[in-house]
Amino acid sequence: MVTSEYERRIAARFATFDQDGNGYIDREDFSGAAKALLAEFGVAARSDRGQALYVGAEAFWQGMAGIADRDGDQRITREEFVNGAVKRLRDNPDRFAEIARPFLHAALAVAGTDGDGTATVEGVARVLGVLGVPGDPARAAAAALDTDGDGGIDEEEIVRAFARYFTVPE
Repeated sequence: MVTSEYERRIAARFATFDQDGNGYIDREDFSGAAKALLAEFGVAARSDRGQALYVGAEAFWQGMAGIADRDGDQRITREEFVNGAVKRLRDNPDRFAEIARPFLHAALAVAGTDGDGTATVEGVARVLGVLGVPGDPARAAAAALDTDGDGGIDEEEIVRAFARYFTVPE
């Protein structure tokens, strides 16, 4: 049962991960997101970047399952998600975000980095769109991620934003 405002905000994030809308988060949600990102950017699954994205998605799934899958059924319910996320966020939001780092790193590479580990604001907006954020909000969120105003979004900006995403209202 979701009780506090803090828990309600985290529960609202559940849909971000439940990519297929079946009411729980599982490995398929993560691999499906990877497949959709590769299709959006025209990157082959068997390429180095494609393989890195799938490996990152699997690592992200394993991290989420380790945090939240209390009954071990390889599915994370909304309640498990809220309970797991709340506990980890209260412990250390940055540590929670670290489970996403391999996926975020690979997603930046797929989104068209120029070799220095950054992606354009437009590339990140496209990633957000694939993950279910509508056009204008995706563009606004991507622009906000460029915290140093250099036109690119790097891994540290993405990882910090991931942690904040769970702690601020939509």
